[in-house]
Amino acid sequence: MTTMSREEILKIAAERNVKFIRLQFTDILGVLKNVAIPIGQLEKALDGEIMFDGSSIEGFTRIEESDMYLKPDYSTFAVFPWRTREDGTTARLICDVYKPNGEPFEGDPRYVLKRVLAQAAEMGYAVNVGPEAEFFLFRRDADGRATTITHDAGGYFDLSPIERGEDVRRAIVTALDEMGFRIEASHHEVAMGQHEIDFQYDDALRTADRVTTFKFVTRAIAHLHNLHATFMPKPVFGINGSGMHTHMSLTKDGRNAFADPSDEQGLSPTAYQFIAGLLEHARGFTAITNPLVNSYKRLVPGYEAPVYVAWSAKNRSALIRVPAAGGEGSRVELRSPDPSCNPYLAFAAIIAAGLDGIKRGLTPPPPTPQNIYHMTPEEREERGISSLPGSLEEALSSLLQDRVITEALGPHIVKSFVQAKLAEWDAYRTQVHQWEIDSYLSKY
Repeated sequence: MTTMSREEILKIAAERNVKFIRLQFTDILGVLKNVAIPIGQLEKALDGEIMFDGSSIEGFTRIEESDMYLKPDYSTFAVFPWRTREDGTTARLICDVYKPNGEPFEGDPRYVLKRVLAQAAEMGYAVNVGPEAEFFLFRRDADGRATTITHDAGGYFDLSPIERGEDVRRAIVTALDEMGFRIEASHHEVAMGQHEIDFQYDDALRTADRVTTFKFVTRAIAHLHNLHATFMPKPVFGINGSGMHTHMSLTKDGRNAFADPSDEQGLSPTAYQFIAGLLEHARGFTAITNPLVNSYKRLVPGYEAPVYVAWSAKNRSALIRVPAAGGEGSRVELRSPDPSCNPYLAFAAIIAAGLDGIKRGLTPPPPTPQNIYHMTPEEREERGISSLPGSLEEALSSLLQDRVITEALGPHIVKSFVQAKLAEWDAYRTQVHQWEIDSYLSKY
């Protein structure tokens, strides 16, 4: 995604026979929304003059405050390659949401991330992020509804003919490449029907835009192959869930601020402080990085998902891992987020946590090289290793107690997010589930 001028966008739209443009943004829960306009409205859209009713969007505004404006980020202009037709194509622009008085809307997740990145810039840092978003491909039934029946029998890094998702994955990669992504790798993941596509590490805002686009494109291409792509964290009991391991580093004066070749781990004091901040606020940001009731079915021992708040240079049972790259590739990997999160809010929360560690000069505890899953509760307590929240309800409580995370998100986001998620938890809590019927109906 390179910066383009207004004139360049109009020129490309004409050359590519664009007939419709989708002005995209996300609601607080991370659901992608769009206002579709015909090509004749593109100039008006580029000038930020397209309005929409914010009261109809989850967590945005009340009816009496409903008018909102969409101001597109020119660098996000892209044509959908799978919608190319003789009678015209469709393009998109990712937008920031503004109030009628010209101020950014405080409930816009993209604005929240921009605000945190501005704080990093005031400290002299630019923030780079690289996520690894996993997903499942499932079959659809005769009526087109999604099932949890996998379309392959593949495993980690398997190839065809066992791995029948290869063609679908190739189509997704091709579409993303045509939309300006730089794909680094794609492969089958551990579970049957599970996949991963990795794209280039970049500025946090651009990366959040790409995560949103990646999820949208993956679903669209899967649908064309009569499959359903889901970023649900744990769609099938007994197998691995889908995570979104998130790699982060800071740069200062054009150099990696996390790198120190003289250190045993290759990390600078800044990196250690950032790690300490992540550990300090891990419970506080978990509701944002793992926002579904279902997220906590993934965060259990035994399926490669982190449960314990610790860090290590190599140990994948820890919440934070330090990859061995070193030098300009020095970074930290947070392993708890899952791909159902709103990437703008998730990145804002975890970056704010790391920056707080730097501001306060925090020191992390010693690394934990041992497999934490094999430790007894007494051994974990002796090492000061706590656990992530075990449910969405517990995570929301931890969020509300963490002033650094709530201040980073802002009162509007926190209030709307917590209200929506408490309603989700209550709906889940009061349902009678099949497990209860199977376990209790005949016995009691």
